[in-house]
Amino acid sequence: MSDEQHQNLAIIGHVDHGKSTLVGRLLYETGSVPEHVIEQHKEEAEEKGKGGFEFAYVMDNLAEERERGVTIDIAHQEFSTDAYDFTIVDCPGHRDFVKNMITGASQADNAVLVVAADDGVQPQTQEHVFLARTLGIGELIVAVNKMDLVDYSESDYKQTVEEVKDLLNQVRFDTENASFIPISAFEGDNIAEESDNTGWYDGDILLTALNNLPAPEPPTDAPLRLPIQDVYTISGIGTVPVGRVETGILNTGDNVSFQPSDVAGEVKTVEMHHEEVPKAEPGDNVGFNVRGVGKDDIRRGDVCGPAEDPPSVAETFQAQIVVMQHPSVITEGYTPVFHAHTAQVACTVESIDKKIDPSSGEVAEENPDFIQNGDAAVVTVRPQKPLSIEPSSEIPELGSFAIRDMGQTIAAGKVLSVNER
Repeated sequence: MSDEQHQNLAIIGHVDHGKSTLVGRLLYETGSVPEHVIEQHKEEAEEKGKGGFEFAYVMDNLAEERERGVTIDIAHQEFSTDAYDFTIVDCPGHRDFVKNMITGASQADNAVLVVAADDGVQPQTQEHVFLARTLGIGELIVAVNKMDLVDYSESDYKQTVEEVKDLLNQVRFDTENASFIPISAFEGDNIAEESDNTGWYDGDILLTALNNLPAPEPPTDAPLRLPIQDVYTISGIGTVPVGRVETGILNTGDNVSFQPSDVAGEVKTVEMHHEEVPKAEPGDNVGFNVRGVGKDDIRRGDVCGPAEDPPSVAETFQAQIVVMQHPSVITEGYTPVFHAHTAQVACTVESIDKKIDPSSGEVAEENPDFIQNGDAAVVTVRPQKPLSIEPSSEIPELGSFAIRDMGQTIAAGKVLSVNER
């Protein structure tokens, strides 16, 4: 990987509109498909007398490997352009998208919305756009895909663009600066080079549009926040918490505090990729050893921060949520499990403060009796056991969550304010 800036990129849109093919194509065009996979395909292609190298083979292989769950974890696939190193938050299913987007594992900076020219805006397209808006995605690039299936028709492209613009305007996404790029992920049109099939189009190709995305603000100026994924005991070292730095910097010698366990100590060593490093920055996955902290003092779901500015622990918090799938209605007293960063805590909806019109963001109703599918609302929540969470406006990486119940993600949200314990 180069020293370029990093971006998390969500690929969103309806499940049948070619998202996976687009991911495969981006990996292929940027030389990010592992060498051994390409070699294997070359051999297969030659054996079958096809010579050269077929993109379709990459796709079949990615699909097979994904089904077998091996080698290529397409949920966190990386590729580089001239300007950025991208990590793809690929969202095969709506629920995965929500969970990925919210649990902070991959807070996306920007997104590519894939809409098939032969099918237009679908309900899932609308849901993804609304979620992207609610979860604070900055810019959208719209990829009008499957142009090959409509014979590269400019009128089909324009019709799709109009549909998407209407949808984006409803949720107040900036459509002035959005790119609408006619592509064929399967054939490769307008992805890495301009296509002769769309002579009527004179905008950016996809890789150029990705290069031109605004740089995300590095969250190093925020205080250190490092949610703990696991705690190990390693002989000769002692207790080693492991996690990903979300904001700020973890330095050897820092005095840190773990919340809500409420223990503190001094950082003795920081390890990354099995070697000791003096410090870790946002996005780094690290193991670190803290003097005076034992294995039983801290646990998954704790957040590590500076001792002098410890992570917030919520008595209650106010949040904006979007209900995506709930079999009936949600009323006060409902207690599902909230997944925030690495924590999973049952929380009670103490009050439903207001219902919000998802298309305009205006208040639709004060203190409604209930909310249901498709509703956006502001609620006050009381965790059933201590939970460290932060206002999304201050530390977005620790300010969003998914609400799960009955084995599915039923809602997503972001924290507006925290009433500390």
